[in-house]
Amino acid sequence: MTGDQVFLGLGLIVVLAVGSQLLAGRLRVPALLVLLPVGFTAGALTDDVHPDRLLGTAFSPLVSLAVAVILYDAGLGLDVSRLKGHNRRVVVRLIWIGTVLTVVSAALFAVPVLDMSMSAAVMLASILVVSGPTVVGPLLNFVRPSERLRRVLIWEGSLIDPVGGILGALVFHGVLAGDRPGFGRQLGQFAAVGVAGGAVGACLLWLLLSRVRLSEELGTSVQFAAVIGVAAACDALRDDTGLISAVVMGMAVANLPGPDVPVRRPFFGTLVSLTIGLLFISISATVTPASLRHVVLPSLALVALLVLVTRPLVAHLATLGTDVPRGERWFIGWMAPRGIVAAATASTFSAALADKGVGGAERILPATFVVIVATVTLYGLTAFPVARRLRVLRPARSRPLLVGGAPWTVDLACALRSAGPDVLMWAGAAQERARIEEAGLKLAPGELLASATGAGAELEGISEVLLLTGEDDFNALASMTLRETVDGPVRRLRPPSANHGVVAPYTGGESLFGPGLTGPELARRYEGGARVVNRPFDGEIPAGNELLFVVSAAGRLTPVTGSGTAAPERGDTLVLLSPPSRP
Repeated sequence: MTGDQVFLGLGLIVVLAVGSQLLAGRLRVPALLVLLPVGFTAGALTDDVHPDRLLGTAFSPLVSLAVAVILYDAGLGLDVSRLKGHNRRVVVRLIWIGTVLTVVSAALFAVPVLDMSMSAAVMLASILVVSGPTVVGPLLNFVRPSERLRRVLIWEGSLIDPVGGILGALVFHGVLAGDRPGFGRQLGQFAAVGVAGGAVGACLLWLLLSRVRLSEELGTSVQFAAVIGVAAACDALRDDTGLISAVVMGMAVANLPGPDVPVRRPFFGTLVSLTIGLLFISISATVTPASLRHVVLPSLALVALLVLVTRPLVAHLATLGTDVPRGERWFIGWMAPRGIVAAATASTFSAALADKGVGGAERILPATFVVIVATVTLYGLTAFPVARRLRVLRPARSRPLLVGGAPWTVDLACALRSAGPDVLMWAGAAQERARIEEAGLKLAPGELLASATGAGAELEGISEVLLLTGEDDFNALASMTLRETVDGPVRRLRPPSANHGVVAPYTGGESLFGPGLTGPELARRYEGGARVVNRPFDGEIPAGNELLFVVSAAGRLTPVTGSGTAAPERGDTLVLLSPPSRP
């Protein structure tokens, strides 16, 4: 290809990747639903985006390194201390039972139906083990199931990605080795290189992130360079061991004390998101209409087996003997879309197996492509009505997070709770946390805000965040940080004046309450005898009271903000700041 064609092809891949993700975000659908057909169409209509022609032999190594970056990011989200009790038991069972049953059922089915050799069928089945949070997460955000369901499915997706990636690499090398003697020793060397490389990389990152002062941008660059460097070195020593090293590095950094990772996750997440987009466009462009011609119908039959038989069986075995209700068991059995790691590992391994003459290996990539498209489309279209039919949707009432522990803030939280919303609170000071617990309110973990800047695991189920601390700069900075990790709005108290504080006056976002009701003013009025009270709306707001929130009969919360006043209706509950009672 000429230089101009390479420029055009690379530019198109980047534009199509970002444009597809932008469109998916606007449509509120998983990015895969847009990326895969766009890449496939671009590959069918033009040769300019075909990665084999653009990058030649460099394409496969670049895919492996990109998958290593994605698996490292998945490993960063695996803080095992957060998975406890029955949820932990269910997730662990979903991983190992799901892996065994998926490999066995898909492999036995693929041999006769897809006309594959047993080696190619086992390879395909190992690839299809993975699901992935990049697919499950957007689906759950749209469906909004109960918090427990969301937590279990997100954890399963986060864990199965690295497990599936490593399993795929092991099966690939097992297929290549065949019956040759010494395979056990070679497999041990394969695992040893990956684990040793991951340990070295984890030590390096621990030293740099915990002992060296790095900016957010440089911290992201250091992680990226370490993952790429270690994975490339491991792959040079032993093919595909970089996948193991990346997972080990991610899990080690997430679970070792010291590394300051959470504040850098958004920056690294941006890099991972771009990598996923580029991979999907590139990989789907390699799937030609001709390669799909004899694969579509058999692959759809495989999808039917996985969706209707294998996954429900896995879900019921995994939840057996636990406190998971029947409806949640069935919903877990109806949520297993395939994602980026399946596509990337199929692209990496299928061509090599086909070159080695493994029967049916050329069908691995197109079959995986069909399974990804079919499962994401099926679950995307049916997940919400299924969740509604099973009655596992999150309650319609609001679940606000109130940040702050001043007396008036706790009083406000009690008033909101009695009006209907499920209130959660967070405060940093021990005295404020004790005050919240004494009031009988739910208290979020002490590391909440640090965790929220990462994967947002502790903010699952939160409908909105209300920043009510007495520090205006903290409220402003927290608003900027949380805005990207919370589905609902993030609102804060208005600063006392336009020139007050270092940060507060210069940040955007919607401020709470009417003019003049700043944090200091609310605290002053509360000390003077004002209280937060509830009143059913009977057509007018009581004289002398200031409206703070309107709570609907269904428990939905509407605050008074700087941009407008809530419009109550009969049957709503008013949350008011009442004047001091007269003696």
